[in-house]
Amino acid sequence: MRHLSVLLLLLSFSSFFYSASALSSDGVALLSLRRRWTSVPPPINSTWNASHSTPCSWGGIQCDHAHNVISLNLSDYGIVGQLGPEIGHLTHLQKLALLNNGFSGKIPPQLGNCTHLEHLDLSSNYFSGQIPDCFKNLLNLEYLSLSINELTGQIPESLTQIPQLQLVELSYNSLSGPIPSSIGNMSELSLLYLQGNHLLSGEIPSSIGNCSKLKELFLNQNQFEGVLPHTLNNLHDIVYLDFADNALRGTVPLGSGSCENLFMLDLSNNVFSGGIPSGLGNCSGLTEFAAVNSGFSGSIPSSIGLLRSLSILRLPENHLSGKIPPEIGNCKSLTELTLYSNQLEGEIPSELGKLSELQDLELYSNHLTGEIPLSVWKIQSLEYILVYNNSLSGELPLEMTELKYLKNITLFNNHFSGVIPQTLGINSSLVVLDFTNNKFTGIIPPNLCHGKQLRILNLGLNQLRGSIPSNVGRCTTLTSANGLIGEIPSGIGTLMNLLSLDLSRNNLNGSIQVLSQIPFLLEINVSYNSFQGPIPKKLIESPYYSSTAFLGNPGLCISCSSSNGSICKASSYVKPCDEKSTHQKGLSKVKIAMIALGSSIFVVFLLLGLVYMFVSGGKSKQEVEISAKEGTTSLLNKVMEATANLSDRFIIGRGAHGVVYKAPVDPAQVFAVKKLAFAGNKGKNLSMVREIQTLGKIRHRNLVKLEDFWLRKDFGLILYTYMPNGSLHDVLHEKNPPPSLEWNVRYNIAIGIAHGLAYLHFDCDPPIVHRDIKPKNILLDADMEPHIADFGIAKLLDQSSASAPSISVPGTIGYIAPENAYTTANNRESDVYSYGVVLLELISRKKVVDPTFMEGMDIVSWVRTMWGQTEDIGKIVDSSLANELLDSTVLEQVNKVLQVALRSTEKDPHKRPTMRQVIRQLEDANPRTRSRKS
Repeated sequence: MRHLSVLLLLLSFSSFFYSASALSSDGVALLSLRRRWTSVPPPINSTWNASHSTPCSWGGIQCDHAHNVISLNLSDYGIVGQLGPEIGHLTHLQKLALLNNGFSGKIPPQLGNCTHLEHLDLSSNYFSGQIPDCFKNLLNLEYLSLSINELTGQIPESLTQIPQLQLVELSYNSLSGPIPSSIGNMSELSLLYLQGNHLLSGEIPSSIGNCSKLKELFLNQNQFEGVLPHTLNNLHDIVYLDFADNALRGTVPLGSGSCENLFMLDLSNNVFSGGIPSGLGNCSGLTEFAAVNSGFSGSIPSSIGLLRSLSILRLPENHLSGKIPPEIGNCKSLTELTLYSNQLEGEIPSELGKLSELQDLELYSNHLTGEIPLSVWKIQSLEYILVYNNSLSGELPLEMTELKYLKNITLFNNHFSGVIPQTLGINSSLVVLDFTNNKFTGIIPPNLCHGKQLRILNLGLNQLRGSIPSNVGRCTTLTSANGLIGEIPSGIGTLMNLLSLDLSRNNLNGSIQVLSQIPFLLEINVSYNSFQGPIPKKLIESPYYSSTAFLGNPGLCISCSSSNGSICKASSYVKPCDEKSTHQKGLSKVKIAMIALGSSIFVVFLLLGLVYMFVSGGKSKQEVEISAKEGTTSLLNKVMEATANLSDRFIIGRGAHGVVYKAPVDPAQVFAVKKLAFAGNKGKNLSMVREIQTLGKIRHRNLVKLEDFWLRKDFGLILYTYMPNGSLHDVLHEKNPPPSLEWNVRYNIAIGIAHGLAYLHFDCDPPIVHRDIKPKNILLDADMEPHIADFGIAKLLDQSSASAPSISVPGTIGYIAPENAYTTANNRESDVYSYGVVLLELISRKKVVDPTFMEGMDIVSWVRTMWGQTEDIGKIVDSSLANELLDSTVLEQVNKVLQVALRSTEKDPHKRPTMRQVIRQLEDANPRTRSRKS
């Protein structure tokens, strides 16, 4: 019996060894590959079993009938490591797809042994080095994608020796040199994507015209300097041609061949000479034609009118002259016509009125004359009419008030006259109305504030009369206004979002006390009127106070209390309220100008000194305290009283840069107060100075507004308007039960944040990088409008700061861009990445590191994995939106916003869109905005 037991044990062991050793050679090669990966996901670890005889049941593997591995598809698995030479042992492999992983290192030359390969996709990884020459052995290859990697060197000529290649995608690498002249040998080539590299050539090879099956050619975002070859006209099947963002020169030869299949042509941002080729009229299928800043001169060819399918025509920022051809009116599908910043002249042709689908008409900064034809005012789909900086004239017809989708009508710097249609304000969609510097007469329409979207209302430098409409308080979203006339109604104090108000050079009188009730007012100008009485203390104590704003009002005065004595000294042209002399009434304009100049210089030096004091520590503690006491003591007392001296029970938030309290000063004024303790922490001292500096430079509806601040010896306080809906983090993750959050609300939050960031990145001088974009720093007002907050680590991208990387890593884990993991130069791209993470949270309602994720995953890797495996938005989106997704329009919009998020969170910062591009892509996702190809 004992001998029998030993025998059975030996048989068991021998069976085990036989099983392990029976694994096929393909399986052994795969296990060897796996040993080179430092991060392996569970689907591989759990199925790649050495005890199996074949790998055919393993995750990502497909075999033929002979158990040979013919497909290795590990896309979106989150694998980190290298692709080893063992790949060359899979000699029966027909498909290798590793896109969206973390593979790095060089592409192994042993891939050339896989001679049966038909499909090779290594895109969206970190492969470096050159494209191996061994690819010439892959004679069966039809699909090659190496895009979004870190490949360098030239495109090897050996690629052109692969006879079956139909798709070549090498975009967004660092490839240099020319396109191989033998490109014409690729007779089966259908799709060629080379955009986003450093390709440089005197000429795009003329042999490309031999690629007779080519349908899509993307050479944009390179460094091509030559001319376009005439042989492009031989590409009869071409659908997409993109040459944008190069330095191409010479004339454009397109249109002389058969091009009826051409759908999109982009020639933007080059240095072409000559005119737009008239032969483009032969491209009857052309739907989108863009040539922004392309160097074109001459007139717009009338043959454009032959393009009956044209939807988008963008020709701005060129040197185009002559008249707008009336034949454009034949392009019945046109939704966007942008011809701004040219030298066009003459009248706007009435034939444009045939464009019944036109949404965007941008003709500003030309030399246009005459009236806007009545037929144009009748285009019901119009959303944007931007014709400023021309010499247009005439009256506004009543028909314009029927444009129910109109959002922006900007007519400033023209010669329009007559009365403004009294029913204009009934249009509830208006966001921007700017009629500045025209010849309008009559009264301001009483219903201008009927709609709830109006943000900018500018009527200055006209000949208007009468009073400011009494219902001005309905303009709840107004951020800028000028040229309003008549008496100031009390309702103006309810304009919660008004940032800029210009009432200068009118015949207004009475008190200006009501202006102190406008909570966010940053810029004001009431000069040269007949106002009387004291200037409101709030306006004087504002950090944006400008003494010149009150010039030319002899009846205005300043109450010179001890708290604002320095302001009185700096505003000597405005009399103290207790001074009864009248000698100032006769001040000459020269004296007023000199006094104003002196005041401005004083204020500038005062602010510079304050910043220097806190950055350098040059002032004594006593001087710091005195400077702080010169602030708004009365409001500070109210804040301290409302919070019981900053009692813990009023805390509504804590962060890395301070504690935030709710301060209900009175029923109409509720503030948020951030306290930063300075004692023993110079960093918080600098953080507050940075935040005050930053907020003093910016004004935007989607950024928090600085109400006031106080500096004390051991702490500082910053006052903001209270946001009743808290932070986006609270709404998404903290409130219990979770509040409903419809998709349109999420979309509006997304686009609001994008507008705020775009303002920081492009409209500020110097640009500003926030560096800590996350849901906790997005505050939501009563209307769920987002406001970006916490600028304690924001950075100005001036010349000095942009060149010096930081040794610290600002931001919050999970939102920090990959390139900033250890050190950072803090460019705009890092904010874009953080924004993309916020988008993913909005879509999924999952936290950046969620307990439902597998270990080591964050929201970016989780979404990429789920999307790569299923491409099912339902697996990603918040389940509470399930019913809304039954609407195909909503489903399509969510999908498009997800794509924006994925592009924004690309590993390579150069592959992320700018915030301006993000806005454009988000607008494209909304069926109610302009329809464009992203």
